[in-house]
Order: sequence, then structure tokens, then C-alpha cells
Amino acid sequence: ISSMKLEYDLIIIGAGIVGCVAAVAFGKQGRKVLLIERDMSEPNRIVGELLQPGGVKALEKLGLSECLENIDSIPCYGYGVFYEGETVSIPYPSVNGKASRGRSFHHGKFIMNLRKAASKISNVTIYEAMANDIISCPLTERALGVICTPKGESDVRHFHAPLTIIADGCFSKFRKDFILRDVQIKSNFVGFVMKDAILPFPNHGHTRVLIDVPGKLPSNGSGELKKYIESNVLPFIPKSVKPSFYEALQTERLRSMPNSFLPPSANVNGGLIILGDAMNMRHPLTGGGMTVGFNDVLILSDLLSPTQTPDFNDIGLILAQLQVFHWKRKFYCSTVINVLAQALHSLFAAADDKYLHILREACFKYFKLGGICISHPCGMLAGLIDIPVVARQRACTV
Repeated sequence: ISSMKLEYDLIIIGAGIVGCVAAVAFGKQGRKVLLIERDMSEPNRIVGELLQPGGVKALEKLGLSECLENIDSIPCYGYGVFYEGETVSIPYPSVNGKASRGRSFHHGKFIMNLRKAASKISNVTIYEAMANDIISCPLTERALGVICTPKGESDVRHFHAPLTIIADGCFSKFRKDFILRDVQIKSNFVGFVMKDAILPFPNHGHTRVLIDVPGKLPSNGSGELKKYIESNVLPFIPKSVKPSFYEALQTERLRSMPNSFLPPSANVNGGLIILGDAMNMRHPLTGGGMTVGFNDVLILSDLLSPTQTPDFNDIGLILAQLQVFHWKRKFYCSTVINVLAQALHSLFAAADDKYLHILREACFKYFKLGGICISHPCGMLAGLIDIPVVARQRACTV
């Protein structure tokens, strides 16, 4: 530790989905990157397990497609929707005559592959430590680096860089210091693992068992949560899946995760960028988070490349580039993936609102029409169509 450099071009807080990919992208550009992560052991979470085709494409452009291999990842070709005894298959639209596919995997295994890829970049240093605070100039408030405590130690370390990226996820420690918007939580996902399930649509997005529970989450410890699922969810599970679902409900650990919504904010702090779930979240119903994160890194690494932004000390230029970034990402992110995620969750989770029930039924019947009625909405939520006016989209064909 004593031999570590104290000066870097870029410090990244969080070696998760976005942090690792950003470290690789900027490291390949020749930037000296310090990637700080509080715990390098394999995470075990129930979210971040479906990468949409648009995210797969972004990962390929970043040169990281090998991170999807050797982790038992499964190809995903679309969605299966079940409504009042009827079903409809919603495949991803083809692109240039080629079938589109996402990938499904265990989140932790994917993270470890991304960390391994980052560790192979000579300009990237991975440091297991708790990031405690942002070093900032008392006069200009410009970020100058990070104060952190190495794992297993009590003494703090100070690292300096002209640019710091905060990518510490949905439970961000630093968000409140730089973003005025509050995180909204209207429901929770409850997840568990099924075994030997007979799936009505194999290799489709419904293969994950994530149950959306609105309002306050019933107590798991008292057994209320299991009773809630048995009464309100089990009766609506497809017949072929019910045996595996019931068995898993009785034997598997039930884990929960809040479903958060946070509209994006422009990065306006000198020397500091907030990325990923720390800056922008949408309901995970459509599985768009990683796709948004990877595309964010693609755009940002281009805008801050040595040819466009030679010196990270040029705060004025970086802030100008961040404004470009904020508006450029809206085409695929805010206008498409974010809006669809929130709208579809409101529609599918409609409780006693008769108007939402009407809209939900209309939406399902719209899907049943097939053709562009499924290829356009599915293409948008999959990150394949990144413009709101889909009539102008020529890349996707049914």
C-alpha cells in the first residue's frame, strides 16, 4: 500500500457494473485510473441479472463481450406475458436481418468477470477500501480526490485526481451531497431461485422470479411475506411453473430489493461525475439498468477521450462535455427506457384504478396484434430503438 501512487488521472468509486466498465474504457485510453471498491468478494443479489440486447451491443463496443462467457449465461430472446388466462410471446426484433438476443446470468459472476477485465488493464489500479469522503477545494468546491480507509486498517489514505467518478450504486453514499432529487420507492422486488421449472417460453425474460410487492413489504421473519405470495401471486403463476414455484417458496431464502426511481440530473460539479444507479434509476421491471449504464460509459468515454478532452484539469471543457452527455443520453435513456419502465410498471401493477385496468387490457390486446405492435415497444425497452419516433427507425425489422 505504501508504494501505491497518490496521484491519478481518474478515481472511480465503486467496482460494480458501471465502475468496472468505466475503468476499462478510460484505462484503455491511457488514463491512469484508481478503482476503489469496499468489498471485492463476489456479490449475491437478486437484481442485475438480465442484460438487454442493447446492453450486449454496448458491451461489445467496449471490448468486454468476453465477460459474458464462462458464467453460465443464458441467451434471452424476448418476453412472455400472461394475462387473465391468455399468453403472448414478445420476441426481440431482428436487427439487419439478424436475431437479437440478451443474456441472463447470476449477477455476482458477471461482476467478477468485469473486475477481472479491469484488473488486466495496466493503467488501472484496483484498491479494496471504503471511500469516506470527497476531497474538495474550500474556495471553488471542485473535487480533488478521495479519502478512503483500506479494508482491515484504521488509517485513512488520500488519493488525488483532477476527475472523480462516483458509481457506488442504488444505495449511493455520496448522492445526497450532489443531487437534490429524492429517490422514490413505490414497491419492492422479492426474489428466489426455482429449480427444474418447466417454462412456457424458454429463454425469455420471465424466467427470473422477481415478484413486485407494492407498498410496505410484509414481514419475512414473521411469515407474512410467504403468506402474501401464496395468496396474491401463486394463483396467477403459469400452470407448468407452479410446482417449482411452490417448492421454492417453501424452501428457498426470500430476498427483497427496493424498486427505486430517480430521474437523471445534469453533472454540474467541477471535477466530479455521478454515473449509474447513483445518478439515475428506473423501475427494474424491464431490466434496462445495465443497458443504460453501459451506453452511458460509451458516450462519456467518447466525449472525454484524449482527442476531445486532452486534459482532465480543464474543468470548463469537461463541464461543457457533461452537458452534451446529459442531452445525448436522453435519446435512448430518459425518453425511451426510463419512461417505458415507469409506465409499464404503473400499468401492470394497477390495483383498484378502473382506468388503468382498461389501459392494461388494451395494452395486452395491442401486444396480441403482433407485428410492429410488439417489435417497436420491445425494441425500445431492449435498447435497440433509441429514438422516440419509431416510424423513422429502419434498423429494426419484424
